Amino acid sequence: MTDNGARHSVDRGTLATQIGALGVRRDDVLVVHCAFRTVRPVDGGPDGLIDGLLDALGPGGTLVMPSWAGLDDEPFDPRSSPVSPDLGIVAETFQRRPGVERAGHPFAFAALGPQATRILADPLPLPPHIPESPIGRVHGLDGKVLLLGVGHGENTTLHLAELLAGVPYRVPKHVTVREGTETRRVAYGENDHCCERFVLADGWLSGRGLQAEGPVGHAHARLMRSRDVVAVARERLAADPLLFLHPAGAGCAECEAARASIGVS
Repeated sequence: MTDNGARHSVDRGTLATQIGALGVRRDDVLVVHCAFRTVRPVDGGPDGLIDGLLDALGPGGTLVMPSWAGLDDEPFDPRSSPVSPDLGIVAETFQRRPGVERAGHPFAFAALGPQATRILADPLPLPPHIPESPIGRVHGLDGKVLLLGVGHGENTTLHLAELLAGVPYRVPKHVTVREGTETRRVAYGENDHCCERFVLADGWLSGRGLQAEGPVGHAHARLMRSRDVVAVARERLAADPLLFLHPAGAGCAECEAARASIGVS
């Protein structure tokens, strides 16, 4: 189907009902990764989807979305740096809404709700998804993860699981930060790879009844607890710390770089 009349536009009330049917509850802390093209058409566009999410959470809930710019050679400014295009129009629209807070470091998330300041308060996290990071704080608050028209390849909570499991790979990276009137390049090692094998988490969670699935708008959505994602992934990584990397010789340059960082091929 296409959007030229074959799909009906979904209103915020319907969206809130669908989101609640998945298992989002009032007062939850909720991280959302979203591809709006799979959800649309929605009354009000991206703002209409955000309204539906906020309606489902109620005034006591906290909505969280990725909000980094992805410009490693430029200092990040939470007031003016655009959201990286690969995060989508919903993330960009969300960070510009009145009342939304945005972390002040290059690995920023944005949040709205009672827990927003707590989630975003930490300084620059290195690597980006340590427990003292927005995604780590959501985990600590027993928050939930909503994958809206995307799969586990976009589920940043799995990077937290890698770190807590002690995976050995660290790919050289850098960001640029501003200190007063000066800028400084900061080098670090990140547990980075192509993330394609994060799809394995789909079966792990579904097999244990830890992942709800259903429609939100016109998208297929997955909902799970952050702590369940981490616990299940840590179990598997304890047996094979390189599980999320493509096998040697598979032709994945990013996974080969991760393997090279620990001297294996």
